[in-house]
Amino acid sequence: MTIQWTDTPESTLRAGDVEIEYACWGASPDTAPTLVLLHEGLGSVGQWKGFPRALAETTGFGVFAYSRAGYGGSDPVSLPRPLDYMTREAIENLGPVLDAAGIQQTILLGHSDGATIAAIYAGSVADMRVRGLILIAPHFFTEPGGLAAIKEAGEAYSDGDLKPRLEKYHNHVDVAFYGWHDVWTDPAFTSWNVADAIDHWRIPVLAIQGRDDAYGTLAQISEIEARIYSPVETLILPDCGHAPHLEREAETLAGVTEFCTRLRRLEQEVVSLD
Repeated sequence: MTIQWTDTPESTLRAGDVEIEYACWGASPDTAPTLVLLHEGLGSVGQWKGFPRALAETTGFGVFAYSRAGYGGSDPVSLPRPLDYMTREAIENLGPVLDAAGIQQTILLGHSDGATIAAIYAGSVADMRVRGLILIAPHFFTEPGGLAAIKEAGEAYSDGDLKPRLEKYHNHVDVAFYGWHDVWTDPAFTSWNVADAIDHWRIPVLAIQGRDDAYGTLAQISEIEARIYSPVETLILPDCGHAPHLEREAETLAGVTEFCTRLRRLEQEVVSLD
């Protein structure tokens, strides 16, 4: 293991030329599989709140969360971000973070942008460490309602209380916000589509979506079901918006725990040759 396995908020690791904020809970990678958490487009380690610790307790897995460059306490990035920033994050940056953290066997758990990054990684990189995907409110293509909600977030950031709320979690808050907002509101981004990543998955998937998510509809989940070749389970939560792990934590935690437990049991089964 190449890092200290600790939930100390100030902990950092170096991935390439970037200093990355991280925290961990539960079993270390040399003793159990690891759930690697990839945050949303305005997220960070701290914004997972109590969910990582609860995951470690209910699954018996280790949990590793990190703030991508430009977020939380990690190094900033240059703006504007490229329109394919999620693909670049998956292809160029996620692997080195897993290496630096000493991850040996993992289920990638992503929320929103983080779910998309996990999805692209699983469909683009041959990494035998990745044994499953848990995608919370994933995006594979843009939808008019989601784009409108992001424009509203821009108004809340410039004229409302969103900026001071985000400043609690991000050392470079303008980089975090505009790096996300300005890509999604770029007119050229309306044609963005990475759904072909689904075609290349060969691992079990759990997809979780709130029915009242302002940033994406059940069309994102339907796209998975229409294209996937590997086993998929879905958890659709009523009266739930964009953050099921915070808004409906008990149901989300139960669904994730059941998925992880079943996947681990299947991998540990001894196949009889008789």
